[in-house]
Amino acid sequence: MRVLVVDAGGRGNAIAHAFSRSDKVKEVFVAPGNAGSEFFPKCKHVEEVPSIRSINDIVKFSKKAEVDLVYIGPEEPLSLGLVDRLEEEGIPAVGPKKEATILEASKCWCKDFLKRIGVPIPEYRNFDEPEEAKEFAKEMFEKGKKVVVKADGLAAGKGVFVCDSLDEAIFAIEEIMVRKRFGKAGDRIVIEERLYGIEVAFTAISDGKTVKPFGHAKDYKRAFDPDDIDGMREFYIGFFKKFITKAEAEKMFKEGKLLNPNTGGMGAVSPHPKLDEDLENKIMDIVVKPVIREFKRLEGKTFKGVLYPVIMLVEEDGELIPKVLEINVRDCDPGAEAKLPRLETDMANISWAVINGELGDVDVRFSQDYCVAVCAVSGALKGREGLKPGYPSDHYTSQPIEGLEEAMKSAIVYANGIAKPNGYVTTGGRVLTVVGRGKTLEEARAKAYESLSKIKFPGMRYRRTIGLDVPD
Repeated sequence: MRVLVVDAGGRGNAIAHAFSRSDKVKEVFVAPGNAGSEFFPKCKHVEEVPSIRSINDIVKFSKKAEVDLVYIGPEEPLSLGLVDRLEEEGIPAVGPKKEATILEASKCWCKDFLKRIGVPIPEYRNFDEPEEAKEFAKEMFEKGKKVVVKADGLAAGKGVFVCDSLDEAIFAIEEIMVRKRFGKAGDRIVIEERLYGIEVAFTAISDGKTVKPFGHAKDYKRAFDPDDIDGMREFYIGFFKKFITKAEAEKMFKEGKLLNPNTGGMGAVSPHPKLDEDLENKIMDIVVKPVIREFKRLEGKTFKGVLYPVIMLVEEDGELIPKVLEINVRDCDPGAEAKLPRLETDMANISWAVINGELGDVDVRFSQDYCVAVCAVSGALKGREGLKPGYPSDHYTSQPIEGLEEAMKSAIVYANGIAKPNGYVTTGGRVLTVVGRGKTLEEARAKAYESLSKIKFPGMRYRRTIGLDVPD
């Protein structure tokens, strides 16, 4: 069979890699993919599809290549109705229909829905006026509660600001609602209480009737390690175009005013080191199953595909309670890069079971091994346009990459954003995700960092604490 994976980055290449391991699969196309899509047997990227948003081109290629099924990775083509269009053309697809993507496409709507069905969530309020939002943030801090500010719409994982001070909250509100960093996605925002506990990137898969766990990961979202003052200082200078000395940076760090922005993800560990079977079952019973069931009962919408709730396990009266920070309607990234190498069940079998409503007959299994995924990103770099702060903000591209082939001898490398005009060059903020695998977390972590040390490109930056138990 022929499979088309719709994605442009590392998650899509991890999905394609999973399909390539199936004896049932002859070819895997990744649209648009990147130069790293061809690191794996049977896989090739589709240059004639320019973007994940090119719905007509994706449908056209699916028909031309006579693919047997399409698996959609990112949220944007799902929210644009790609599954609906494919099904109209008689092409089977894995992913939710457009109407079901509201669970991710509107954080405001989703928070209200979760509250209505009794799924545990943080204290929150939705806003469409920045001044009212600032007043609520001020009230929260006066009560001794820190906040998280989130753009309502899709923002490629970058629309979340974890705020340690009122100044940071006001900056986040203005960045989203006033300066419109994320366009219309920032017309509304959610402000919620910042929770403390064990954060889990949890995924489940549903055929509309049956829902099963689909692996989990510990995600690392902050751009810099907690003590990387030099890195945060360089980012601050590039982002605000304002020079600060090391002494000033240290003072700002102690006051909680030195920016350490959230990202789409700097690395992940799978399985989550602190999640056991009992906690997995609790998340399924308290969060996942009610969401799937009540979404159909109250909204009349069937959810088919991967559901990815971000969970904070919060201790209350000596018991860990799963509280939902947000819901996503697709696989995690870079959690998928850490999770999917451990998948033992045939990816083609899982996909057909979702499409045909037969997931109850499939045993979804993962290896007991650990995988540690570390992202190498485009960091601060001075060039023709001056100092750019690097991912998750403005960054230089087209930087030459060395050492890829050597790194792939000892680890899996999923390309997030690379091209190969002659040699390999960078094309995005996240460039490569290097995955080490081992019987223990320590072994997997050592392999990931050993392999990563062989890769070089100008401005390359990565966190050194992926796999460690550090505040994030």
